Formats: sequence, structure tokens, C-alpha cells
Amino acid sequence: MTHHIETRCVHAGLEDNEHLAVAPPIYQTSTFKFRNADHGADLFAGRGEGYIYSRLLNPTVEALENAVAELEGGYKGLGCGSGMAAISTAFMSFVKSGDHVICSESVYGPTTTLLKSVLSEFGVKASFVDTSDLEAVSNAFCEQTKVVFVETPGNPTLVISDIEEIAELSRKHGAKLIVDNTFCSPILQHPFELGANVVVHSMTKYLNGHADVVAGMIVVQNDEDYRKCRNMLNHHGGTIPPFESFLVMRGIRTLAIRMERHCLNGEKVASFLDQHAAVASLSYPGFESHPQHHIAKKQMKGYGGMISFELKGGYEAGKKMMEHVTMAQLAVSLGGVESLIQHPASMTHASMPKEIREQAGITDGLVRLSVGIENVDDLIADLDQALRASM
Repeated sequence: MTHHIETRCVHAGLEDNEHLAVAPPIYQTSTFKFRNADHGADLFAGRGEGYIYSRLLNPTVEALENAVAELEGGYKGLGCGSGMAAISTAFMSFVKSGDHVICSESVYGPTTTLLKSVLSEFGVKASFVDTSDLEAVSNAFCEQTKVVFVETPGNPTLVISDIEEIAELSRKHGAKLIVDNTFCSPILQHPFELGANVVVHSMTKYLNGHADVVAGMIVVQNDEDYRKCRNMLNHHGGTIPPFESFLVMRGIRTLAIRMERHCLNGEKVASFLDQHAAVASLSYPGFESHPQHHIAKKQMKGYGGMISFELKGGYEAGKKMMEHVTMAQLAVSLGGVESLIQHPASMTHASMPKEIREQAGITDGLVRLSVGIENVDDLIADLDQALRASM
């Protein structure tokens, strides 16, 4: 029987365990005993079932990996110590010196840094393009392109990329399509159904949902890709510990109902901001005014709790607003039960040259808001007073 995703959130990863515990046990151990020498030899040779060392695999971690893979409709997952550990592992598993990557220009800042300043040192080249523009994506391919990396909605501008169309282009050129599904979670978007080869998450965000864990996940579609990623993850060591895995599993149990509230609150807050005198423009995929609303409507099952908006007063207005919010907490990250707000130009993207920032749509007055699950009237009242102070 195939259950609805709300049910799967509650039960995913809960295979029968030794003592039939309702919650997944925490195997807080660094290493595991072998029954005898032959058992140990079999495990190291890849034969038989069991665990060797928690950097390689741990039962609590594996339960989380299975849960997220099930929700995404993938083959297997690989739990990582952070979202960036997941992204870097995915890249290093599928590219080598001389290869080329196409990446969304509106993307999490450290992803850009990884490609430009780290992997470039190892001979990997990258082109950053507006992946909402299919012609730009098509023109960016070359003979050496091995990976296309798309974050949709994009961070922080909320630009939407057509996963299905980009997947077709990637297949045509023999490249892997990796989709960062952090902003949507498996509740709102299923990249595998649209043709993606690999899905990554910062589980720090919506999957965990409580701002108390840093974690990442890779989900793959087949055994060959799983073995490539597992070999890379095990050897560079960016694995997630068992206790953090337990906490993310606990967060996933309420993922569906949290996402429902994020979406409801997000739409109401976006409607308020859209009419406010201090706001010059607003980016919210659920509105027809969004340039890619038709794509969002096609590939998303809801529009989430992320909003970007431009203040009429520019840079100084952005800073003033940050100084006056009280309920929406001034902090980076997103996807938690609490609302978080930040001003990219003075905070997360301050080190990026202005012309490059603006080319990616990150203007001086841009504000990114992660709408939480508070009472929406309280949140709107807080935003209203902070906006008035910024004028």
C-alpha cells in the first residue's frame, strides 16, 4: 500500500529494530564489535550485513538516510555533517580535473565559493548562469560539462528554474543534474519526478525545522551513484553523527504539518508586504506577478515560507529594518519554526562585489524573510513597525 506523504513523514525510516522501539534508537558509538574474525573480514570485503565504524555507517544515520530517500522517491540517501558537506561530496563524486559545471547564479553563497575558490584549484571550471533562462542554460554547455547544479527556488532571490526542461538538456549533453531542494523540502517539490539525477538538502533547514542541528543529505537514484558518493563521503569524512540524525528524524515527523503552516503564513505575509508603502517590489513564487509563477505552479505543490522583497530606501533602509524587527529574529539560515530575517547586502553577501551581487539580483535593498509558524497577525504587526521605521 502506498501511503500519502503526511503518513510517510511520521513513519519513514522506522524499520523494526532489535527491541521494537517506537522511536529510532540512538547508536551513540564510534565503533562496532564483530562476532568473530570471519564476520569482520566479510564486512571489510563488502559481504554480509553489519556495521564497522560510525564514519562509514551507523544504524541511526542509516534510518535517517532511508527516511529522506523514501520521502524524495530516491534509491538511497547519504547523511552528511552539513548542507555544504552534502554539496561538496556530490560535486567531488561526479567531477574531476578538467570537467565543467553549470550552476545557478542565484544560489547559496558558499556553493559559489566552493566552485570558484576551492574546486577551481583542482582544475574544475564553472559557469554561473540564470537557470530560469533555458537558452542561457543551453548555451552554457560544453564538451566538458559533467554536472548541472540547480537551486530552485534560488537563494536569496527566489528565482524559479524549470527542473524538467533542464533535466532534458542535461540528458542530451550527458551531464548529471543535481537539484538543491532545501527551500521546498520533499513536501513541496519532487525533483526526481522531474528528471533530476541527484537531490541535496541542507537538513539544517526545513527537514529538521527547529534551528538546533547542522546537517545535510544527498539522495541518489541508483546503486552506481550511491557507491560513488558513499566512497567519497567515507574517505573525506563529512558524515553526520548519530545524535544529530535522531534529531532530524524527530523533526521530519512534523514536516508535513509545519510546511502547511509555513505556506499559509507565507502567503498572508507576502500579501501584506506587496501592499506596503516601504516595499518597492516583492518576489514570492505564489503570486502571478512572479516572473516564473507558471513554472512554480507546474512543479511545486505549494509556495513555501520564503519571501524576498526590495525596500524603496535601499541599503540604509535594509539596515534600519534589521535594527527594528523584534519577533522576526535577525539571523541567517531559514526553515525553522521561528521567523528569521536578514539583509544580504550588509550580511551574507557583503563580501561579494556589488556588480556581481546585482547581476544575480541581490540588490542593496533586498531583504530575505523566512516565515515561521507563529501567529501570522503577530508577525505582520512586527514587520509593519519595522518597515515604518525604515522609511
